[in-house]
Amino acid sequence: MQSFIVEHLLGEVVDVYCGGPDVFNGKVEACADDVLTLENKGKYTHITIDKIIAIWRT
Repeated sequence: MQSFIVEHLLGEVVDVYCGGPDVFNGKVEACADDVLTLENKGKYTHITIDKIIAIWRT
């Protein structure tokens, strides 16, 4: 998953679904050490890659 994100989604605005009500939105800033970093309005969200169920461009 990490290589897919780096190769295809780096710099893109995405939604990330982690189950239940957990959907995160932001620009993919980085993906390293099994952690995805999203930026949204100057705030950063860090998501453990193994918790991601689905990810898509918005």
